[in-house]
Amino acid sequence: MTRALIAFLALAALTACTPSYQSAPEPAPAVAPAPVSPVAGISGLQSREPDACHAKDYVSALGQSGTIIPTLGIKREYRVVEYRGIEPQEYDPLRIVFRLDAAGNIQNIDCG
Repeated sequence: MTRALIAFLALAALTACTPSYQSAPEPAPAVAPAPVSPVAGISGLQSREPDACHAKDYVSALGQSGTIIPTLGIKREYRVVEYRGIEPQEYDPLRIVFRLDAAGNIQNIDCG
């Protein structure tokens, strides 16, 4: 009985020390975000100009077999990407890229 009385008195004393209300925490001071610089200093990024490689000159080859690409008389660098093929990620805005479908026909022509 004595232990219970001591525990009750200790609990009552601790309860009396705590405030009966909770104050709202003080707001943190506003901090301006650090300025984010544009892509300066990041290597590998290049601006993409629309049709810098003149891919539109070869639109007539769309839907034809990829075997006709060497006969198109292309004077600049080009790349042929087979269906689900692995393509290197270096970008050249002046290079023409012929993308083939599963049947080996030219599905898309763009720069890169």
